[in-house]
This record gives sequence, structure tokens and C-alpha cells, in this order.
Amino acid sequence: MRSLSNVLNERLKPYTDALKGSIVDAEMFRSCFMCTCDTTLTPTEDGGLFVITGDIPAMWLRDSSAQLMHYVRFADDAYVADAIKRLLETQARLILVDPYANSFNISANGRHCHANKDTPAPGDQVWERKYELDSLCWPLHLAGRYYEKTGDLSFATDTYMRALKTIVDLCELETRHERSEYYFLRSGSRDTLDNGGHGAQVGYTGMVWSGFRPSDDRCALHYPVYSNLLAKKVMGFAARVFEAKGDAAYAAKCRALASGIHEGIQKYALVEHKRCGRIYAYETDGLGQHVLMDDANMPSLLSLPLFGICGKDDTLYRNTRAFVLSPDNKYYYEGAYARGVGSPHTPEGYIWPLALCARMMTAESRDEAEQTLRMLISTHAGTGRMHESFDPNKPEKFTREWFAWADSVFADSVCTLIETDALPA
Repeated sequence: MRSLSNVLNERLKPYTDALKGSIVDAEMFRSCFMCTCDTTLTPTEDGGLFVITGDIPAMWLRDSSAQLMHYVRFADDAYVADAIKRLLETQARLILVDPYANSFNISANGRHCHANKDTPAPGDQVWERKYELDSLCWPLHLAGRYYEKTGDLSFATDTYMRALKTIVDLCELETRHERSEYYFLRSGSRDTLDNGGHGAQVGYTGMVWSGFRPSDDRCALHYPVYSNLLAKKVMGFAARVFEAKGDAAYAAKCRALASGIHEGIQKYALVEHKRCGRIYAYETDGLGQHVLMDDANMPSLLSLPLFGICGKDDTLYRNTRAFVLSPDNKYYYEGAYARGVGSPHTPEGYIWPLALCARMMTAESRDEAEQTLRMLISTHAGTGRMHESFDPNKPEKFTREWFAWADSVFADSVCTLIETDALPA
């Protein structure tokens, strides 16, 4: 009997065959590639697909999108296409439940990330109500990749289009956050936003305000540049969907948002670095302040080419990359077994496989790509899986043994190396 698992294993065989004689263990690669399918998918009663992130029993809009992204290459198969469309429909339904939430329960069971600590209290189907701009962009990024592969717009159901309008309206509102009713307080936590939960003051830039980063940590300054770059890109895709549906007004809204974001980034988000030259700031407030750093979670400044935001040879990107992969970035760490980007979300000094994958796929030479791949395959502590983060001096010390996002990005990266004939022998 054919199933999603059977189809993926069949389509994966040429890839595992290509790994014979290479430095990548074929079984480890297969395990990472199949992790999402084999361990995180639950069909829902309404015909959707609920995708947990791994060892947390909730679905993130971001993680779930990334967890199926590497399957898009096989979306010419009906089983794979069906899984992606079912996820997109579930994401749309959840966005309509609460567009400010970043993660959800499979049903309205009242389970929350921090029970009785958040104000306002999340709804019963919301796991956590952290508003993260990238969280709304990821489902559009997945849909865009699916459409590029298949030319199929059947995912754009009535529910999906209502959710898409909700995303556009929210982004438009949050270009002027002072008009928004969103706020977030968490008792006894550094996650609480300043100014009574409304966030620190910002100026108008044309960019979209966000409360939190892809790490689920609060923004220091509330215009995250990396998320706005992604928002600019996916608004272009959203405009195409609206045009295909005959909605010129919303297509124009999307293009206006993308234009405003672009102008805001050019005016407020570029900084002259004394060593690297002109680079992207990580965050800005539109009032002259900037945060210069990068975080391992995606989107990140390091990973911009992986989202089609720019080419890896773009001068501004290369300058920014040189900054990110240097001690000037306070979250760049080096150890005996690896060198890469970490996050304030995990212990100091820990490196994230997500960031190593981003480094490998944007490498400036085959030698850099090979070195980074060797870091990835030598630091999983014998588990055969990627982790959230690890100690580069003692890889057996890591966070999150079951983290399907990292497994998926590693598998996607290896597939791309094979497809582009760039896999080290």
C-alpha cells in the first residue's frame, strides 16, 4: 500500500545511493530526512495535518513549515502534495484562530506553554501567543516553494484566502504599532515586553513591527531586519495569489507593503561596520538605534540566500556574512569540534546545527562547505540526529534530542549538495 512514508523512501533511494563513498552516513541522512514524516505528523478530524516540533506537543507555524520544506522537491507525487496542502490548510485555520499566536494545540484543550502566567490569556487552542513576524511569513514561504515546484494553486481555498488577508491586514496594521492592541506580559519572565507589554518605542519606517524573534525571545528593538526581508519577499508571492484569484485590491496592498519595507530597510537598517563595511543590522527601532548580531534561528542574516532574498554573492550580504561569522557577532562561538553561530535562547557558547547548515549552503568555497559538513556529521553525539544546539567542546552536551526542524534542514542541505554535484567525497 502506498503511503507518504513509502513514497518518500522510494524517492530518497537515489540520494542515499549517491552518498556511498561520501563522508555522510546514508542511514543518518535517511533518519533525518524521514524524521518529520515518521515522528511528528498527526491527521486532524477536519482533514488537515498537525505537525509537532518534536519534544514539545505543539505546532509552530514556523517549525511546521520548515519541517516539510525538504519534501517539496517530491511534490510532483500526489501523496507529498497532499501532505503539504493539508498542512497549509491547517496553518490557515490556526491563523484565523489567532493571527498573533506563534504556536498551537491540536485542539482547544486549554494547554499553554506557561499556564496562568501570560496576559492577555491565550485562547484554548493557543500554546503560546508571541507575535513573531517571521511566523506569519513561513507558511507563505512554504506555499511559494510548493507553487514554484508544481504550479498548483489548489491550496488557495476559501479558508486559506481568508487567512492570507488576515496576514496582510495584520502586517499593514503593525507598520504603525501604536495603533495595535497587541501586548504581551509574562509573570516573572524576561519575555515580558517593555512599556506595559507594548514594546519599546519605535519610529515609523515602513517596516513591520514584531514582538519576538524566530527564537521566541523578545526583540531588543522591534523592527527585525531579517524577518522584514522575508516579509518583503513573501508579499510578492501573496500578490500573485491575489491576482490569480481576481483580487486586485489585496494584490496592491501586498505590493505597497513590500515597497514600504524595502524603503525602510534601505533608510534605517543598513550600518557601516568598521571592519566589514556596509552591513544589515539585526534589529532597528527607526530612531537611530541598531542591534548588531545574528541568531542561529531562521530566518537569520546568515541564511538570507536560502530564502531567495538575495544571492550569496551579493556585496551587502557578503559583508554581513563576514560580520556574522566573526567575533564581532557576540553569538559566534568557536570550540574544538565546531565554529558557528549560537543564540541567547540556549546556553552561552553552544552552537546550532541550523546555523551550520546555513553556513554550509552559503559557503564561499568548496573547502568551507566541506569543513562545515564535517562539523555537522561529527557533533551529533552518536544519536544520528541534529539537535537544537551543542557544546562545541563537548558535543555530548546538547539541547533537544528530538528537534525535527534541525533534522529537516540538515537533510534538505545534503539533498541540495547532491543535486548540485557539490557533495564532498
